[in-house]
Amino acid sequence: MCKCDVIGGPRGHLCVLLLNWILGADPVHGVVVEVLPAAQQMIIAHDDIDGLMPAMTMNMSVASPELLNTLSAGDIIDFEFTVVSGRGKITAAEIVGRQPVPADWVRTTSTLVGEDPAPAFDLIDHASKRITLADLAGKTLLLDFIFTRCPGPCPILTSRNVAVERLLSDTLRLQTHFVSISIDPERDTPEDLANYGRARGADLEHWYFLTGEPAAVARLVREFGVGTSRSTGADGDIQHIIVSFLIDPEDQIVKRYLGNDTAPEVIEAALAEIAAAATPLER
Repeated sequence: MCKCDVIGGPRGHLCVLLLNWILGADPVHGVVVEVLPAAQQMIIAHDDIDGLMPAMTMNMSVASPELLNTLSAGDIIDFEFTVVSGRGKITAAEIVGRQPVPADWVRTTSTLVGEDPAPAFDLIDHASKRITLADLAGKTLLLDFIFTRCPGPCPILTSRNVAVERLLSDTLRLQTHFVSISIDPERDTPEDLANYGRARGADLEHWYFLTGEPAAVARLVREFGVGTSRSTGADGDIQHIIVSFLIDPEDQIVKRYLGNDTAPEVIEAALAEIAAAATPLER
């Protein structure tokens, strides 16, 4: 079963609406790839989560150590996924089978992960220049989704990733780009995005804040699995999943950071490991 916990607060921003989900829906199905007790997370290859994200492999937090301790790599599970303030967590799970961990999975910062190709994009940056995924070929990317009128989670996400940027060595900075795609292209202009980035200390030489045609952005939201829902109020607020994607120089998604809890140092270490493994041509 998948649900949204509704928590009171100003303007109701703490609740992420999980689109067309309803109580009583079928559980989410997936395979546990690795259990990460220190982080109270697991890496799971899951099926489509209706209205939220397509089938993918990602880190997911688990509600309690006791629940996590019942699971191990290779478990096939049906699970309940609850999202609050853009942070998703597995709150219940039932083991329904076993299977071997796929042999083609790789390790990034000591974590076993599967690789998915990053969806291509063709958008406009904060300087009104066209930017495509191909333009960034050979670089490691940290990509997220934001909107400039977001009252809390997006600025927190951007500030966390600014902290990551400031940890990078000069060499690693040249090998890394940050990408933030607006999920509010109808209102976020390039000027709005530039002002948003500057206000939070982003280095706009290595950070692309992107907008584009609404249909193109909607496609990316679907393909990256960032569920969104716009409120019917006057402010047109948007609820969405907070997630950052680590994309290697071959345009493969090798890690997903759900929510804002991952420390900047952890992400910097992952970026450094990918850069160290890159060929001279990729650098």
